[in-house]
Amino acid sequence: MSENSFDVIVIGSGPGGYVAAIRAAQLGLKTAIVEREHLGGICLNWGCIPTKALLRSAEILDHANHAKAYGLVLDGQMKPDVDAVVDRSRKVSARLNGGVGMLMKKNKISVIWGEAKLTKPGEIKVSKPSRPAVEPQHPAPKNTLGEGTYSAKHIILATGARPRALPGIEPDGELIWTYFEAMKPKSLPESLVVMGSGAIGIEFASFYLSMGVDVTVVELMDQIMPVEDAEVSKIARKALEKRGLKIITGAKISKVDKHKDAVTAHVETKDGKTETIKADRLISAVGVQGNIENLGLEDLGVKTDRGCVVIDGYGRTNVDGLYAIGDVAGPPMLAHKAEHEGVICVEKIAGVEGVHPMNRNHIPGCTYCNPQVASVGLTEARAKEAGYDIRVGRYNFAANGKAIALGDDTGLVKTIFDKKTGELLGAHMVGAEV
Repeated sequence: MSENSFDVIVIGSGPGGYVAAIRAAQLGLKTAIVEREHLGGICLNWGCIPTKALLRSAEILDHANHAKAYGLVLDGQMKPDVDAVVDRSRKVSARLNGGVGMLMKKNKISVIWGEAKLTKPGEIKVSKPSRPAVEPQHPAPKNTLGEGTYSAKHIILATGARPRALPGIEPDGELIWTYFEAMKPKSLPESLVVMGSGAIGIEFASFYLSMGVDVTVVELMDQIMPVEDAEVSKIARKALEKRGLKIITGAKISKVDKHKDAVTAHVETKDGKTETIKADRLISAVGVQGNIENLGLEDLGVKTDRGCVVIDGYGRTNVDGLYAIGDVAGPPMLAHKAEHEGVICVEKIAGVEGVHPMNRNHIPGCTYCNPQVASVGLTEARAKEAGYDIRVGRYNFAANGKAIALGDDTGLVKTIFDKKTGELLGAHMVGAEV
């Protein structure tokens, strides 16, 4: 096999991509991974990991502001140093970014630096990235391959996703932010509007609220965190509003006026009411869309649906030898789901016995706001819609020893069972450290 020929080529080095590459190498397959920007992808560099570092700073600040309740006396004022907070989060990402490079080397995975495009089944052409890296992390690993044509029996698309933009409210990097700008503010705004209350929107709303910013969340659906159980969402909303977060549900932002250093958001509710909110900045958090462009998918006849590649339970597309995993393969767009998809896909390729297809009803999800939210399986409403006769269990944190010891007994554990079989259909939690 020539230097440019492989058993498996993975396009994209996010959680799904690098885990798939490592598993392929472990199973004895000659493997390469193509990356155009940063090893580790969005999650490690601009998503899951650095946001958790920011939220940890927010959590410590929240605790410090309530130190007296824990018998502690702090002399002097506790306040955030936003530059130091951001710097810490970037260092966390940089450390892990370097770790992925070491894992590639350890597992003898060839790293190809550049932008890949499918030219025919089993072949890609790699060219220079069409844009520079957003922010340098670690340099490319030594002995990295570059531009050229590469072939493989199996090619896995793990190209991830990017922020979705609404027409007329496109992020500009200055007044209208995505998660990228929200993750590294030059200074703290005094006021902020967050458009969308999924995990990204609520986590940033919670972070900036802890930093002392006046935050308003606008959500199109009737509840915040729309994918979560309605009862859990209601408890989370009440707790967030108690902390000072302003929340408007059942409403959309129809237009945003830009000023010199502020925005005015025009809000329309479902019952026809309108209001305007003036703020220093607006975060657009209305979801993400798969990176399917400029990959050559159309020329190969690869099926896509609503911006994502169509796959089966093993990551296989309609084109032999071509697979997709992670965000580019559709929701739920979660790092651990991408990793598991990568393992399933590669083990199927390698002929491992007993590989089970992905069951999307069994994927857990977490939102690291304050209070935290975690869930797996069906919500109460979805279980009823599916025709189950259910039994619901609830345990309130007001009677939970750890929650009381933590000084935060707001929360609930809720379980959904099939009354006939006793099967656990879903579990949902809201509260401190869930």
